[in-house]
Amino acid sequence: MKNLIRMISDDGQLSVMAVDSTNIVTEMHRIHGTSKVCSAALGRLLTAASLMGSMLKGKDDSITVKINGNGPCGTVLGVSDSSGNVRGYIGDAKVNLPLNEKGKLDVKAAVGTDGFLTVIKDLGLKEPYAGQTPIVSGEIAEDITSYYAVSEQTPTVCALGVLVDPDTENIICAGGFIIQLLPFAADETIDMLEKDLESVKPVTTMLFDKMTPEEICRKVLPSFNLEILDDAEVEYRCTCSKERVTKALIATGKDGLSEMAEDEVTEAVCNFCNKKYHFSREEILELLKNSQN
Repeated sequence: MKNLIRMISDDGQLSVMAVDSTNIVTEMHRIHGTSKVCSAALGRLLTAASLMGSMLKGKDDSITVKINGNGPCGTVLGVSDSSGNVRGYIGDAKVNLPLNEKGKLDVKAAVGTDGFLTVIKDLGLKEPYAGQTPIVSGEIAEDITSYYAVSEQTPTVCALGVLVDPDTENIICAGGFIIQLLPFAADETIDMLEKDLESVKPVTTMLFDKMTPEEICRKVLPSFNLEILDDAEVEYRCTCSKERVTKALIATGKDGLSEMAEDEVTEAVCNFCNKKYHFSREEILELLKNSQN
């Protein structure tokens, strides 16, 4: 069973997609060693980025979703390709905070609310599309909903969840769904949607009960006849390579390369997967020489 699905109502007035991102968030936690609250914050953002990426049409398109509310965890960032494969990082993965007043992981306090949610879509055009909206809650799902309403004028419902074992800090389950009203949706459709949403369980509850993404879509929208558009198997996937890191080093300029050349070995670490790349002094000098030509 594939872990991301996109569906549409048979009358074409509403779309819904859902993902079981447990494998993605588990791998993220392994790579970054995230604390419980940081697992929730970055896990939610990666889940959203995967769903948003799956909406892209071009094979080489990508989307970057970033939130920074000046909270202690710093910038939280996720990048997805058009299939929904994601990678990401968080400024401080080790932040620990008390539970909030509801006894839940305090993502809002970790992320902060003094800042913006930024979405950048690279669609292969001369300039990427960028949209930015003020943070409305810091809980991420509400901020994604606000982004679509304000920046893309698309009525949207977003739910995201990460369930973390309080003792081991391992990821029990993670996932989310996004519902969007399509242009010219009738008032009756909106009324049906609002009624369905009144009884929706948390997404982690549905995942813990072993529901599939398709079952979640149908459970959330019982009043609609849903048809499958497509599905995919998505994962945490980094695209780093020595070639890409080399280009990043060149981008630091002559001064940066000259400073690196003072060391016997320069180590570069990928923010997304923590893979280490090593460059000898001779390699750095060669880059410096070529950059001066």
